[in-house]
Amino acid sequence: MTDDPKTMTEAEWRDRLSPEQYHVLREAGTERAFTGQYDKHYDEGEYACGACGQVLFLSDAKYNSGCGWPAFFQPAGEERVEEHRDSSFGMERIEVRCSNCGSHLGHVFPDGPPDAGGMRYCVNSAALDFDPADGEGD
Repeated sequence: MTDDPKTMTEAEWRDRLSPEQYHVLREAGTERAFTGQYDKHYDEGEYACGACGQVLFLSDAKYNSGCGWPAFFQPAGEERVEEHRDSSFGMERIEVRCSNCGSHLGHVFPDGPPDAGGMRYCVNSAALDFDPADGEGD
């Protein structure tokens, strides 16, 4: 992206993103479980923010949690995501946002693989772009 994601207006985001991406990334929406293109995707590579392109998760941290959304046990670096308290819909959760552009990614839960830190970053496919390790399309 050539524009600074920290200063882009919502109108600029709406022009740049698909309607589904805008709903998830900028309006904190959620795609339906088991419908996202990266739920059962296990190619090697990097998962970047669908809004600004910052690398967020690596394929070696992705696992099949059975939750219906891509799940990772850790981000590519702790500084890549921000966590915020989310008490919407009568639930207490921790929302995960991109630290570069503030876009909504999903939520983090303490029910991930115990031998990998115990966290599950449950992320919407619409919030991600995948860059394969071999440089070819996914």
